[in-house]
This record gives sequence, structure tokens and C-alpha cells, in this order.
Amino acid sequence: MSKFVIEGGHTLHGEIVPQGAKNEALEVLSAVLLTAEPVHMSNVPEILDVRNLIGLLGDMGVKVIRHSKGDYTFQADNIDTTYVESPDFVAKCAALRGSVMISGPMLSRFNETFFPKPGGDKIGRRRVDTHIEGFVNLGAVYEYDKEKRAYHLRSPKGLKGTYMLLDEASVTGTANIVMAATLAEGTTTIYNAACEPYLQQLCSMLNRMGAKISGVGSNLLTIEGVRELHGTQHRILPDMIEVGSFIGLAAITQSNLTIKDVSYKDLGIIPEAFKRIGVKLEQRGDDIFIPRQESYEIESFIDGSIMTIADAPWPGLTPDLLSVLLVVATQCKGSVLIHQKMFESRLFFVDKLIDMGAQIILCDPHRAVVIGHDHHFRLRAGRMTSPDIRAGIALLLAAMSAKGTSEIDNIEQIDRGYEDIDSRLRSLGAHIERRP
Repeated sequence: MSKFVIEGGHTLHGEIVPQGAKNEALEVLSAVLLTAEPVHMSNVPEILDVRNLIGLLGDMGVKVIRHSKGDYTFQADNIDTTYVESPDFVAKCAALRGSVMISGPMLSRFNETFFPKPGGDKIGRRRVDTHIEGFVNLGAVYEYDKEKRAYHLRSPKGLKGTYMLLDEASVTGTANIVMAATLAEGTTTIYNAACEPYLQQLCSMLNRMGAKISGVGSNLLTIEGVRELHGTQHRILPDMIEVGSFIGLAAITQSNLTIKDVSYKDLGIIPEAFKRIGVKLEQRGDDIFIPRQESYEIESFIDGSIMTIADAPWPGLTPDLLSVLLVVATQCKGSVLIHQKMFESRLFFVDKLIDMGAQIILCDPHRAVVIGHDHHFRLRAGRMTSPDIRAGIALLLAAMSAKGTSEIDNIEQIDRGYEDIDSRLRSLGAHIERRP
């Protein structure tokens, strides 16, 4: 176990490049199981969750060649299907949320797989019903194995295309069902599908592999099943969550920062969300420049009512950035209601911010009112523990702006989503150390 030691109150400057997108990487890496041919992938983020998934693929028999940092070739031409039934496989999957997306490709290509209850963030209940029901709609059957604590999925006659209306626009659920449907017999129509840029990237990659997916970018996907898929090349998008985190970092430390190569067209409403809490930013080609401001004033709605920032399915605001927006708002001028709709435990980290001097009213597990200090009162340093990836980065931002030296424990949670974050921040002038 390691911790971060952060001396706050330092202004940052310079340029930073976002890593490849974690959420996309977990999807497209799982998709290599759909073909026996090589798949070359670049801009792969070498973060803990991704490294664990790559290791799991290797254990399953996937040939993994690392050409250089973030540059890999994968070939799933000799999968050990017996390993997928082993206690070791189940245990590793249970510790890795992204492992759920292995099941769609395995079921489609090999007609059988185990679907362990996934691990990952402790941010509340995360259902797997959408995944399982999607597979059942395609003709799979399942039973729960109590000893393995995993669902045993089979499709003895192969998967068959069908129409389905998803009960929620689950990103991982949609990705899993799409991958399963690519090799199913007939046509599959998915309504209320997620349409995030990362899912669009997955669909584009699958189409280059020979899949026939239409409606990409909408919530209505049509997949015509094919007999086999082929190899391809794919480059992962910049991580929009890192881009948003760095915008927040610049604002809470009152710094001039440039974020390079952000794929601005794929950021959706994220820049606008930061503008609503008073953060000015400029698009410069495919870069974002955030100028230093003396004050960041939170907007009100047109009728004068308090600003509300809430998450929503794409193209709405991603829930992964609400923690960052909340902590930045503690140093803005004005008040804002943060409404986290999807996960009932994700706002509980605000107790740590309140201990640091933030003025926050936690209304219930989903809503918090933030009354900003306008940088007139700096947060106090403290000792904290990171409960999940996104709360962890929010606490790190708070510590960067706080007066004094803070410590953050359980930083392995932050490492799951942010690659080499301490050295990258030091390059901007941050005073941060990683210690045992």
C-alpha cells in the first residue's frame, strides 16, 4: 500500500497530455477475443485496471506483444477455454470491473463462459442484469454457480439475432451485447443503447474487423451477424475524464495550463459544464488552454435559480466528472447543487472535504449543495483515504489547493484510472510524493 504526500498551495504551469481512455481500453481489449487474427492497438493507457485486464487476457492464452509504451499487438488464436472455468480466473475477474466485457466475446465465439460478479469501485450497487438479459435475448441460458460465485452462460445452439429494448442505457452492457451479437446468426436490434464516444470507437473497430453495425452514435443499433471477424488496427481516444480532471486542476489551483491533443469534438458537454461554474477555457486547435482567474463565479439559471449540475446518459454529462466539478466548486464564487443520479455512494467522500473546511450540505446519497469560498478561504490540509478512482482524484485536487501538507492513503484506487499521475503533476510544478 502506498500514499501520496502533497504540499498544497502551489501554482502550476505548462502542458500536459491526457492518457488513452480507460473506459474505451477495457472495451476494445475485450474485443480482441472475437478473432484469431492479430489486433494492433495504440495509445493504450498503462494504468492498473488496464494492465490487470491485459494480464488476464494473457492468462487466457492471448498472445500479447508490447512494442513500446502504450503500443501492443494481441492475438487470440489459442484460447484456453478451461482456464475460464478455473477459480483463478473467477478470482481475478471479481477484482476487476472491466472483466465483465470478456463474457460477450467468449459466449459469441466459444458458446460458453463464466460471468463472475465483478469488483472495482465501491460506489454503490452496479447491476449486471442488462448484460445477462441481453445474452438471454440472444438465446443464451445461464445458471448461478454458488461455489464460484459466477454465472455459467451457455449457448449450445449458438446465439441468434433478435430485437431488444435495454432496461437502461448501460455503457458496458451495450458494449457486451454488441460484441456478442457480431457473431450471432441473423440481425440484432438494440434500442436504448448507450452511445458514448468510447462505444462508438468500439463499433468502428468492430466494423473494420468485418462486423456490420449501423446506427453508430445513436441509441438504436443494428448488428447483422457475420461468420467471423478479422484483425485490425485501432487507436484509443484521449481520456475525457482526465481532460476534465486537468481542467479542474487548473481552476482549483488558479493556474495557467494547456491540455494537449484532447479530441475536442468527443468531449461533448464537458467544457460547458466547467463554464457553468465559472471556469474560462479556450479551444486552440485540438488543445484546451485554461487561463488563470482571480475568481470563478458560478452561473445561475436564466430565472435566477441556483445552478444544478447533474449526470445523464450521453450526450449528457458523464457521472465520472461530478466529483471533480464538486471539489472545484468549493473554491468558486456562488452556490451549486450537484446531483449524482446513478450511484448512491459516490458523494460520501464529501465528508473529507467538509473536514478540510469546505461548505457542503449533503442532502442525501445523491445530492450535495456546495457553497463556494471564492478562494478567500483555502481548504485545510488533512489525511484522507481514496474510496474510488473519481473521489480519489477529487481529493487529490483538494489537497493541491489546500494550505499545508496532506496525505492520501489507498492511492491504488487512483492508479486504477490515472497513469503515473504523481510524476506528471510534478512536471507542472506540483509538490507531490509517492511514499510507502
